[in-house]
Amino acid sequence: MSDQISDKDKKDWQNFISKKERLPNKDEIYIKNDVSGISEIDLHGFTLDEANKEIKKFIIENFNKGINKIRIVTGKGLHSNNEKNPFMSKDLSILRYSVPDYIKKNEDLMNLIINFKEASIEDGGEGAFYIYLKKNINK
Repeated sequence: MSDQISDKDKKDWQNFISKKERLPNKDEIYIKNDVSGISEIDLHGFTLDEANKEIKKFIIENFNKGINKIRIVTGKGLHSNNEKNPFMSKDLSILRYSVPDYIKKNEDLMNLIINFKEASIEDGGEGAFYIYLKKNINK
C-alpha cells in the first residue's frame, strides 16, 4: 500500500467536504414511514427503560394505524458502556438483546405480533430487526 494520496482521492475528498449536506442527528428519536410502508424507530442513545417505554408505545401506535411491518434499530451494542459495570451483564443489558426480550415477555404486545425477523444488511443487519404485526380488524 502506498503512502501517497492520489490526485483522484484528493479530488474526491474536496468534493465531499465542499458539499453542504446535513447529516442526521442520531441522538434524536428517529421515527419515519418510508415509501415501502415500513415504520421505523431508532433507539440509539436510549436507556433500557426509555427504550422499553418507547417500543411499547411504538408497536401499539403502528398496530392502531394498520401498519403491518416495523423496523426497530437498536444498534449492535459496540459502544455500550455496560462492560465497565461488573454487576451488569454485558450481553443482556444491550438494547439489541433486551428490547426483543422485553417484547416477548409482554403478553399484550405479543398479542399484536405475528413474527420477529433480523433485519437485512441494508436495513441494519444485526443492529436491527423487523416485527410483523397482525392485521387490526378495527382499522
